[in-house]
Amino acid sequence: MRAQIKLPVKQDSAPAGAESPSSNGTGAAADKPLSLVPAAFKIKFQTKNNAFADGTFRTLVILCALSVMVIVGLIAFELVRQSHLSMAKFGFKFLSTSIWDPVAENFGALPAIYGTLVSSLLALVLAVPLSLGTALFITEICPRRLRGILSLLVELLAAIPSVIYGLWGIFFLAPLLRTEGQPFLARYFGWTGLFEGPKYGIGMLAAGIILAIMILPIITSISREVMLAVPRQQREAALALGATRWEVLRIAVLRNARAGIFGAIILGLGRAIGETMAVTMVIGNRPEIARSLFAPGYTLASMIANEFSEATSDMHLSALVEVGLVLFAITLIVNAIAQFMIWSITRGMPARNIA
Repeated sequence: MRAQIKLPVKQDSAPAGAESPSSNGTGAAADKPLSLVPAAFKIKFQTKNNAFADGTFRTLVILCALSVMVIVGLIAFELVRQSHLSMAKFGFKFLSTSIWDPVAENFGALPAIYGTLVSSLLALVLAVPLSLGTALFITEICPRRLRGILSLLVELLAAIPSVIYGLWGIFFLAPLLRTEGQPFLARYFGWTGLFEGPKYGIGMLAAGIILAIMILPIITSISREVMLAVPRQQREAALALGATRWEVLRIAVLRNARAGIFGAIILGLGRAIGETMAVTMVIGNRPEIARSLFAPGYTLASMIANEFSEATSDMHLSALVEVGLVLFAITLIVNAIAQFMIWSITRGMPARNIA
């Protein structure tokens, strides 16, 4: 008779016929805690939150944009309001009269407009070639390890306060022009009449040189960015056709970046027109129109800075405010032209690195 061995049988926890919790795919969900908030309510709540945040953000950015327009409008309104006495008395003759006599209360802004244009254009003549040459060297010729250092040095020029430039102009540039610059220029170019007159050292030429140094980093930095925005394929195509390095720079780089470079020049012109402290310290501050670049003169900004604290009559103050209104209008127009010219080449896209 054989012995029978009974093996233990594992008992299922679920009754027969019942489905396993994992058979319907809800086993993992059974381990999670139950939520007391319905799913539909949570979706609705999140949607309402996002809509509120988007609306709030949109309102804030619109207010920020409008605040800029409001500030510009308030500045223009206040300048017009404070200059109504001068505008009512002189009208458009204020822009074409060369007499500036606070005692007789007879004012004309033509000497200041002339000085502003001459010093600013002189600054462009001196700064543009140097700025473009520096930008071309940084983007096309300079070794990679030196690009950052040279770019930093150029940008440091923009960080120097204008009063430091003015002090440098008084103690170094003006004596140099008086002892060396004016005799040399008068000897070889005196026939032009642009370098005659007493040897003051200060004057239009000194102001133009100071302004050229001050706008050099602006023109250089923007020109460098628009040159970097020129596609690399343009350079490679010119090289493939056998062009020299100068031809590549002239045909591929400068031609494609000319609109942005022009915008940089106009932006530098706007800075030169509005510069005050450094120009006031070296231009001589005399309301006259002279042919010589060594003669003292006035700019719109330096006239306001030099005479505003000394103006006692209402008409004198009103005339100075109208000078500020003219300067405000010129600056806005120049900067608007510059921004449009820069946008025309970049189309709002950031510069691409060609390295």
